[in-house]
Amino acid sequence: MESNIKIDALNWKILNLLQQNARESFANIGRSIGLTAPAVGERVKKMEDAGILLGYNATVSHSLTGHQLKAIITLRAFMGKLKPFLVLVSTFDEVINCYRITGNENIVMEVVFKDQFHLEQFIDKLIQYGETRTNIVLSNVISNAPIRSEPA
Repeated sequence: MESNIKIDALNWKILNLLQQNARESFANIGRSIGLTAPAVGERVKKMEDAGILLGYNATVSHSLTGHQLKAIITLRAFMGKLKPFLVLVSTFDEVINCYRITGNENIVMEVVFKDQFHLEQFIDKLIQYGETRTNIVLSNVISNAPIRSEPA
């Protein structure tokens, strides 16, 4: 969706605060940037309507929900298998993010598993669609970093 709303300095301040804490009240945001709560609410609504603010999410700990492994899996699809895979991938509960990319691979997935046996079963599902490469995530260095300012 293309936006015709200008993201001015105040809107950037609002976006930065919401990216830090999406549950922050309009009153608190207003106090920190010098606007009233209704003015903040109006700006937020306009950014939502323009498609700049896409939603508000809860971040859940994969390890505390029983998913002890997190991995990045790339898939290089076999001839004629990419489109069927693109339809199927949304049905996999393990996939938390999936991107279609350029380069030698077609797909990058961020996935979570209970254990290495669960990972093995998942790879067994994928191998009919293409060659996979799996990297186990050891730790997050940067996670959900905010978009802080307009592009240079």
